[in-house]
Amino acid sequence: MARSWPILSHQFPSRTKRANLFYVTAVAILCVLFYFLGLWQLSGPALLFPTKGISASSRCVPGQLDARNSTASGRGPIVLDFAAHHGAGDLVPTEVLVPRFPPCPSNFSEYTPCEDAQRSLKFDRDRLIYRERHCPEEYEKLTCRIPAPYGYKVPFRWPHSRGRAWFANVPHKELTVEKKNQNWVHFKGNEFIFPGGGTMFPRGADAYIDSIGKLINLRDGSIRTAIDTGCGVASWGAYLMSRNIQTMSFAPRDTHEAQVQFALERGVPALLGVLASKRLPYPSRAFDMAHCSRCLIPWGQYDGMYLMEVDRVLRPGGYWILSGPPINWERHWKGWERTPDDLKSEQAKIESVAKSLCWKKLTQKGDIAIWQKPTNHVHCKASRKVFKFPPFCPAQDPNIAWYTPMGTCLTQLPEVSDIKEVAGGELAKWPERLNTVPPRIRNGGVEGVTAETFKENTELWKKRVAHYKTLDYQFAERGRYRNLLDMNAFLGGFAAALVSDPVWVMNVVPVEARANTLGAIYERGVIGTYQNWCEAMSTYPRTYDFIHAHAVFSLYKDRCKMGDILLEMDRILRPEGSMIIRDDIDILVRIKSIIDGMQYDTRIVDHEKGPHEREKILLANKLYWTAPEEKAEGTKTGSQR
Repeated sequence: MARSWPILSHQFPSRTKRANLFYVTAVAILCVLFYFLGLWQLSGPALLFPTKGISASSRCVPGQLDARNSTASGRGPIVLDFAAHHGAGDLVPTEVLVPRFPPCPSNFSEYTPCEDAQRSLKFDRDRLIYRERHCPEEYEKLTCRIPAPYGYKVPFRWPHSRGRAWFANVPHKELTVEKKNQNWVHFKGNEFIFPGGGTMFPRGADAYIDSIGKLINLRDGSIRTAIDTGCGVASWGAYLMSRNIQTMSFAPRDTHEAQVQFALERGVPALLGVLASKRLPYPSRAFDMAHCSRCLIPWGQYDGMYLMEVDRVLRPGGYWILSGPPINWERHWKGWERTPDDLKSEQAKIESVAKSLCWKKLTQKGDIAIWQKPTNHVHCKASRKVFKFPPFCPAQDPNIAWYTPMGTCLTQLPEVSDIKEVAGGELAKWPERLNTVPPRIRNGGVEGVTAETFKENTELWKKRVAHYKTLDYQFAERGRYRNLLDMNAFLGGFAAALVSDPVWVMNVVPVEARANTLGAIYERGVIGTYQNWCEAMSTYPRTYDFIHAHAVFSLYKDRCKMGDILLEMDRILRPEGSMIIRDDIDILVRIKSIIDGMQYDTRIVDHEKGPHEREKILLANKLYWTAPEEKAEGTKTGSQR
């Protein structure tokens, strides 16, 4: 049969051609018939055979048929609509269709929403409540992008930034006048110079820290995290870094204009904050050392409440260091313009509160006094039979610290079985501490997190950070970035993977997170804070060179607007800084559609495991732009590249 086919085809060539011609003709006739039938059904005979009442022009213009003839078909006037009936609004949620956020006016270049000076005037000045966080209501929120001041420059690289900053970035000379003789900061040319001095350490922070180092050991790795209350320009924290000690420096936004902003320009960790009526936004037992150098905090007032707050955040066995009034008042009382009796009374109150907290005064030498917190509360509980105040705090979570009122009570340490045992578990020394399972996790104190979870998370972030460096050449360039923010830090694995780079990371644990892991992060020896990302952060614009956001937008999906969070991220990111956002692909597409209109260069790439993962990675680089230059005649010229 296979061989017969060609023979048959040659035998009947003419018949095959006639058949093909017949089929083609039949199909053509049917097509024409169906075409006219369709026209007849849609338009009636008036369209096929127009009458004299329809002009030639009417027949040639779509949608302009004579109504009388259209009605004759019984279907009413025909109007042909050529407009599109589907738009982007049918494809994506309305929230994504945000217009390009315009730049804010130039006078908003240092706007800090929750520490706004004008808004603070509405609140009580007692106990400095007006200097606490007071965030704008929904209707007060800005929907514009905060500009950098005209002439803004990328900060100097660390460690050079520790001693200098561009004047254009923080155009305030107030401190160079107020603290001229105390070596805080000087102005020279177009730069600020930071000699490392302070009110109580005129010979410089290095010499001052060396004096502390002669009283307690700062170099054996037992002290890794510190907090500096009323930090000034954070020279104490800046110079502790060379001793492998990370310091959380804070001060309010007050008459010493831009002190925290100076700290951040120098590449030193800092936040706006104040000891007033609310707990500091840190967990209990977080810091190895606390410090106050003439910080002007009334430690002996309000029944010693502020020292009780320091006790809450200080780890068992941690140190509190005080220099300045009233320490060594016998020598300084004339310069402090206070009476000896006043200063002697103040020191007596501090000593009394410290004793009631069961602290031990280790030493007072020259202008420095040091106390140590007990490693457990065995003896302290026994002393409550004699000293009734302060009582131990009632059963509560001492790690809750977001708008949580302070109390005049002593935060109870975890129970111990032996008087020599460290409450909560002993910490490894630095650097072993970084990758050692934190005691809170080891003891089952962090919900849903085990020792195995911790180890796996540590290894996971080593791989992820290595992958990031293949995607973002600026992130991979050593020294290009200094101030980093991790918006959803979990166990601090991102920061731990970067510990050998010349960077510091602010590890944020959102207050809405399933597990409160910030205490474990501090036990690793890195620093962080609590934050609700529906609100602004307590920091100045242009704080961070790099922002990392893992599953942040999934967490806040039904809590607040995506655009508000992105505007806050834009506010605190420097020009020419970068973001890496990890989240579900649907969320990243929505994010990209917003920030593409905010002067960012963006791209979405696959998960490090490949294209089959729903989680993707969004890379976003903020373009350089600033407020316009103010011209003498009132005209303005923009600056961008």
